Amino acid sequence: MALHHLREPDPARVQAALRGLASCPTDLGLRGSAVIPRSTKRGGESVAGWELVRSDDAAQGRGGIMLQQILRDMYIDPELLAELSDVQKHILFYKMREEQLRRWREREAWEALAQAEGFKPPKVKQASDKHIQWLLGADGEVWVWIMGEGPGDRPYEEISEELIAERARLQAQREAEELWRQKEAEITKKFRDALANEKARILAEKWKVEMEDRKAAKVLEERIHEEFKRKEEEERKRGEEQIRLQEEQRAKELYWSLKQAQLQSQASEKEEREWEEQLRRSKEADEERSRRAQRARDEYRRHSLRAIQKGTVAGLSSRFRELGQSHEQEARLYHHLPGQGPLPPLAVPVGTWERPLRPVSREVTVRWFKEEQLPRRAGFERNTKSIAPWFHGIISREDAEGLLENMTEGAFLVRVSEKIWGYTLSYRLQKGFKHFLVDASGDFYSFLGVDPNRHATLTDLIDFHKEEIITVSGGELLQEPCGQRDSPPDYHLLFE
Repeated sequence: MALHHLREPDPARVQAALRGLASCPTDLGLRGSAVIPRSTKRGGESVAGWELVRSDDAAQGRGGIMLQQILRDMYIDPELLAELSDVQKHILFYKMREEQLRRWREREAWEALAQAEGFKPPKVKQASDKHIQWLLGADGEVWVWIMGEGPGDRPYEEISEELIAERARLQAQREAEELWRQKEAEITKKFRDALANEKARILAEKWKVEMEDRKAAKVLEERIHEEFKRKEEEERKRGEEQIRLQEEQRAKELYWSLKQAQLQSQASEKEEREWEEQLRRSKEADEERSRRAQRARDEYRRHSLRAIQKGTVAGLSSRFRELGQSHEQEARLYHHLPGQGPLPPLAVPVGTWERPLRPVSREVTVRWFKEEQLPRRAGFERNTKSIAPWFHGIISREDAEGLLENMTEGAFLVRVSEKIWGYTLSYRLQKGFKHFLVDASGDFYSFLGVDPNRHATLTDLIDFHKEEIITVSGGELLQEPCGQRDSPPDYHLLFE
C-alpha cells in the first residue's frame, strides 16, 4: 500500500501518525511496519513520496499462510467453514473483527497524515437545524414511563394475555362467519333443489288425478312445504350450533398458537443473550490465551524434551539416514540443549513439484501427499515401516463418522483433507463427533486455530495428545485409534 505526495513529508510526523498502528495484532501475519522513502516517475517528472511496507518474517514458515489469506480476503470457503468446530469459528470471527479494526485505524491514520501535510482538505461538518428536545417531568428531569410500572398500569403479562385472547377471538369470529356463509349457502341450495324436485313430482301426479282432487292436492302441497320448512329450520339450528362449537375450538387453538409463538420469541431472545455472553467469554478466553502464550511455549519445550526421552531422537535419526543427511546434523539433534532455541527443521529434498494455493482435486491431493508427506513419513508408526492404525486416506466427514459410530468416547482417526494442505482429526464424543483441522502446509504439524504447539511429525502430534488434552473446554484426549474396515484400505492410493 503506497501513498505518494507532491513533496517529501517530514519523517518525524509520518512516524507520529503511524503510532496508532502499533496496537495491531501480531498474530495475524503482520509482524511490524515501517515507512521508507520511495520515488517514482510520473509524466517524465520524479515524484518523491513515502511508502508503508510490512516486514516479512520468514521464520514463521508457511503455517500461518492460510489464516493470513482468510484475513486478507475477509472470506472463508463455506465447505472449509463447515470443517471448523464452534470454538474455531468463534476464534476466526474474533480475528476477522480485529483485522477490520486494524484496517480502519490504518485508514484513519493515513487520512490524518494527508490532512496534516495539506494534501487533503479536512472534512467540514455541515450545520443542521435538526435537534432533539426531551420531554421534562415536574422534577425537571427527562420524563420516563415504563409500561406496567406506572400508577394504575396493569402488568405487562396481563395486557399481553388480553391482546392474545382478543386476537384469537376476532380471528376465530371471522373464520366462523366465513364458515357460516358457506354452510347457509349449502343449506339454502339443498332445500331449494329438494323443494323444486318435490313440486315437479306433485305437478306430474296432479295431472293424473281428477279435477275435484285439486283442493286435496293443494292441501298436500302446503303440508309438504311446511314439513320441508321445519326440517330446514332444524338443519339451520344444527349448523349454527356446529359453527359455534368450531368457533370456540378455533379460538382456543389460535390462543395457544399465539401463546406458543410468544414463548418461542422469548426463548429466542434468551438464546441471543446467551450467544452474546458466550461470545464475550470467547473474547476473554482469547485474551487470556494471548497472555499465556509464553507459558505455553515453555510447556511445549518441556513436553518436547520428554518426547525425546521416549524415543523421538531415534525416529528422527532414521529419517536423516533415509534422506542422506550428514552425521553432523544427527549430532546436533542429540546434543541440542533446551536453551538453544527450537530444533532446526528437517531437510526435505526439493523437486519440481509446485504446490497450488489449495487442493483443487483428489489427484492433486494424492500427489501432494506423495511429494511432501511420504518423505516425512506421515501416517507411519514411529521407527517402523508399518502404517499407523489411526491413519486413513481421503475419506469424507460422513465416512469418518460412520467408522466412529459404534466406538466409545476418545476414539479417533486421522484422514487426509481435501480442503487444506493437511489432515482432519475426527474425534468421538459421548454424544456426537468433533473434527479438528491439522495444518501441514509448513515444515511442522499443528492444529488450525486450536493449539499453538508445533510438532515435527504427524506421529509426534498424535502421541503428544494421547497424554495432553486438545482443548481446555472440551478436554479431548486421544485414547483408541479407529482402524480400517474395508479391503483394500482407504489409503491404498496414497502408497501406490
